[in-house]
Amino acid sequence: MKIKTALILCAGYGKRLNPLTLKTPKPLLKLNNITMLKSCINLIENLGIKKILINTFYLNKKIANYLKNNKFKSEIKIIDDGKFILNTGGGILNMIRTSLDEHFLIFNPDTVWSKNYKEEIIKMEKFYFSKNINNILMLVNKNLSFDKKLNSDFTLQNHLVSKTTKNDLIYIGCQILNKKLFKNYKVHNFSIVKIWNDLIKKKKLFGFKSLNKFYHLTDLRVFKKLQDL
Repeated sequence: MKIKTALILCAGYGKRLNPLTLKTPKPLLKLNNITMLKSCINLIENLGIKKILINTFYLNKKIANYLKNNKFKSEIKIIDDGKFILNTGGGILNMIRTSLDEHFLIFNPDTVWSKNYKEEIIKMEKFYFSKNINNILMLVNKNLSFDKKLNSDFTLQNHLVSKTTKNDLIYIGCQILNKKLFKNYKVHNFSIVKIWNDLIKKKKLFGFKSLNKFYHLTDLRVFKKLQDL
């Protein structure tokens, strides 16, 4: 991998998983006795990435203690959102401004990550650098989603992402972004979707289609079903 630093977004409240998340942050919920966060870190380390930045806010001390008590190969640093939660866009910006790197592989830990994604992520990264682009989202066809209630938000043609009446793709929580995308932004509460939408208008948002079945910790209903697999 050319990318040296991965980000994991761990600041959210996980309200749709209450009451489980009243005392346990969503990234520390377990499936098959492995936390969602550990599955994500395992994939990142399997990709050969040695630096990981994790943002926290809600129940941040529990995530800090978890990382302290579990040994990982990679160098993991926590970047707390601060006094106020920053949402996905603000959280990413707050992390990348602490790094000298330009390119970042970014994960949401509410996807059930596994080594099955390794080759796809490597191919996505190769496309990103070979085309000299500044963003790419990993998407999946809605038919491959375990949670059939998830909305499909995107259409993909020749690797260009758009929104149409025929949307059939879901963002699965993995993307590559260049730091330059944030040059006109300050650290505050904003969604990364704002940047995506601006790129769509310019026909400059790129996508890569995954062929893996997509398991996502959407809510309590889905979490219980996933535990029965």
